Amino acid sequence: MSPVARSLRCLMLSAMLPLVACGRGGAPAPAVTGYPDFADLVEQVSPAVVNISTVVDAAPASSAQDELQPDALEGAPEWFRRFFERQFENERAEEGLMPDQESLGSGFILWEDGYILTNYHVIRGAKEVIVRLLDRRQFTAKLVGSDEASDLALLHIDAKNLPVVKLGDSRKLRPGQWVLAIGSPFGFDYSVTAGIVSAKGRALVTEQYVPFIQTDVAINPGNSGGPLFNLAGEVVGVNSQIYSQSGGYQGVSFSIPIDVAAKVARQLRDTGTVTRGWLGVVVQEVDRDLAQQFGMDKAEGALVARVLPDSPAEKAGLREGDVILRYNGEPLPSSSSLPHMVGITDPGEIATLDIVRGGKPLTLKIEVGTLRAEPPPGAAPPPATPPGEKLGLSVRPLTDEERRFAQVVGGGLMITEVRDGPAARAGVRPGDVLIQLAGQEVDSVSRYREVVDRLTPGQTVAVLVQRRGAPLFLALDVPAPAPAGSP
Repeated sequence: MSPVARSLRCLMLSAMLPLVACGRGGAPAPAVTGYPDFADLVEQVSPAVVNISTVVDAAPASSAQDELQPDALEGAPEWFRRFFERQFENERAEEGLMPDQESLGSGFILWEDGYILTNYHVIRGAKEVIVRLLDRRQFTAKLVGSDEASDLALLHIDAKNLPVVKLGDSRKLRPGQWVLAIGSPFGFDYSVTAGIVSAKGRALVTEQYVPFIQTDVAINPGNSGGPLFNLAGEVVGVNSQIYSQSGGYQGVSFSIPIDVAAKVARQLRDTGTVTRGWLGVVVQEVDRDLAQQFGMDKAEGALVARVLPDSPAEKAGLREGDVILRYNGEPLPSSSSLPHMVGITDPGEIATLDIVRGGKPLTLKIEVGTLRAEPPPGAAPPPATPPGEKLGLSVRPLTDEERRFAQVVGGGLMITEVRDGPAARAGVRPGDVLIQLAGQEVDSVSRYREVVDRLTPGQTVAVLVQRRGAPLFLALDVPAPAPAGSP
């Protein structure tokens, strides 16, 4: 059959069967199956989804309300303006308080005896939590426990034999798979939206112990705490956050993996609190320059910038400058992968770390501790400016006050001036505390000059500084000597 005849045949088939597409050369392509039908799934799982409303304590009238007067009513009909002005005056008269505010969210039933999981931010500050089921029954819920670090809360209502969700395995999710959300965006109960998994293991600044699932499912205020289902009707995530510049959905939504959420829920049910594993290290990303400096083929893993004293990491022999490549056999594509891996490890468990030290592979065994709250880092005081040297740095010993603010136990030098040169290009700043240079501790000005004199021109070396209480590795290019005859 000629190409023209094949094209005409394809067009005729397309007219009769809209789902037939034309392939290369005019041949019919495989039939397109279209979008999945979610109707049966929604009918099956909706009874286990709940609407959550909260009443928070009354707050003093805010300046935001003042800002609505009178500009927000400019151009409105006179009767409309008078109505809202009367309302405003009445509210202001009630001892300067705004009426109790109600917030909306979602949740789902984990156990048939009344345990419900939702987001912590849905019930935060609530003096009353109301749970409404699909059959319109309404209950006042009791807060069993909450975990701000993962943004999860467990509620309980006085009811038995409730419909429950079936839990899936979020580790088996793959980007491109269909997922479905049910919740109450803007208070519209049992709204259904669908999309695909966009990515896995997303790290957000707000919750470092959660490897978020990113989707393009439409999530809006009120969806928080609701379930994310796969096509088998299993919960694979808890809808939690959106990335938005407008406050509404813009195609990027984040869900807490159900593996993480279920473990938190069980601990809250059994003990009322959540315990997490702890190594006692501060880590940072490995960029291309640092990877080269540490003898690595590619930028990956978590670079140990600080080992806390009396921590499991110190007892196991972990050092600053080590790069952790695997935790219990799981690869670390970036440093943000480590906190949640350690966090879900039970304290007391022996973990295996595959690291690179000085360009050589090494395996360490470490007994995981229990996460404890760390004091907030202190801010470094303003630096002084004594004379400098060839790297473009001026340094001096730390005072006791500076050492305390910078949280430096021993060694270290205050960087008082950074001029145009290698250190400035590496990102060193005045006020940083210099801890190591090229892997060597610097505890005095004379030691610093000794290390600088031994640096090989043209190479890249690692610089460890303490910045506002947090350690940071930087890659510094050692300058080559100036050509003969140069000024």
